[in-house]
Amino acid sequence: MAVDFETIAFDTTAPSRTRVRARRTVHLRRQLAAADVISAVAAGVIGGSFAGLAVPELAAFALLLAVVWPSAAFACGLYAREDLRNWASGVSETPKLVLASLLLSWPVLGVLDFVTAPHSIVGALVTTFAIASLAVVTRAAARVRVHNASELEQLTLIVGSGDVATRLVARLDNHPELSLRPIGFVDDDADGRIVGLNRLGGLDALPDLVEHGAVDRVMVAFSRSHHEDLLEVLRTCRDAGIAVDVVPRLFEFLDGARTMDQIGGMPLLSIDVPTFSKLSSAAKRGLDVVGAGALLLLLSPLLIAISIAIKLDSRGPVLFRQPRSGRGGGYFTLLKFRSMHVDATVEVRSDGAIVKGRDDKRVTRVGRFIRRFSLDEAPQLINVLKGDMSLVGPRPLVTAEAQALTLGWHAKRADLRPGLTGPWQISGRSNIPFQEMIRFDYQYVSGWSLARDIEILLATVPAVISGRGAY
Repeated sequence: MAVDFETIAFDTTAPSRTRVRARRTVHLRRQLAAADVISAVAAGVIGGSFAGLAVPELAAFALLLAVVWPSAAFACGLYAREDLRNWASGVSETPKLVLASLLLSWPVLGVLDFVTAPHSIVGALVTTFAIASLAVVTRAAARVRVHNASELEQLTLIVGSGDVATRLVARLDNHPELSLRPIGFVDDDADGRIVGLNRLGGLDALPDLVEHGAVDRVMVAFSRSHHEDLLEVLRTCRDAGIAVDVVPRLFEFLDGARTMDQIGGMPLLSIDVPTFSKLSSAAKRGLDVVGAGALLLLLSPLLIAISIAIKLDSRGPVLFRQPRSGRGGGYFTLLKFRSMHVDATVEVRSDGAIVKGRDDKRVTRVGRFIRRFSLDEAPQLINVLKGDMSLVGPRPLVTAEAQALTLGWHAKRADLRPGLTGPWQISGRSNIPFQEMIRFDYQYVSGWSLARDIEILLATVPAVISGRGAY
């Protein structure tokens, strides 16, 4: 079947699309390298100051780090991966980032000893900690900048149709940081539909699309086409050098799944049973207490400044208190910085979800700023210390939202304390439909692990910096 390219509003010349695929990776690596240089210079100044270096030595030390740190990052593979997860947030790079920082610590100590710095050990420790911390922030900022470059979008073709494919397209729209723009779908089911997307033909249209350079990426989402036809799609894409993503069946139960070695040449995906042992609960609670306490101490000057700004900006209390659904179905009083005028009313939709908008007139000037960077949530660290909440967990629902949940599996989300952040937070926040948030919570609780909590905490940093869905 020939494809009518007039229905596709983009340049379909093969060379231009090939350049886009190559330019994405190059551009990201350049931005990450610039971020690493900035981190290294700043860490060199901070660490060198603690080491007691004179100004000329301090400048030389910072410049040396500006060369050595990007080299160490490259050697540890921090510029190598090109998958979607790494493109979006870089959280998967964290182990390599920690390794690169530790490897750098010994040469830093050696340099400081060589120049006879008065406090070489302290300087090396501070430099290592600073470079790792700053790299997380600057690399996240670099990704946000790259995500905003529309010329680096990948034109994405969906294979399949129906509810799952529609939900996939909706999630792509809610995650602009992936830079994937759906251009249409192909499916052998002539009656297949995806809301807001045109059907470009059956699976036999794919080779024509590939030949004209109209596709950068293909995503397979529950097509009813024959098994051999889907295999041919994968072969066509692989031969053309086009990346392919496949939504697995039963995907809603795969959070926490792990791959297993092949059995007789057949790969298996195993789903572990989550365990909430006393040791696991103690480890999660320990992470909450240490993390919340440290953040409150670190952010205390900022929290005081926000409190003063709220008082000066509009009449009313600094804190907003509201009953929320907690662990086991009970309720607790959630604390937030007040971001609305005191006479504002809360609107609730028929499904129980709170109505929010980007240009909400109920929000104050200070409220708009603190919501943009999720600073209005900071007082919830007190809820975490009290044991009402956790750093990571299901979304704390208001009364109307909690009462709107009627299905049996909805109750599973109450097995853990609600979280200051969670899967909904790193997946788009207010951009995500209410029912999708509930599914995220269920998947999180069903596949809970301490490692997953740490991963979500790390992913929260770039999510907050980007400000996507924060209103």
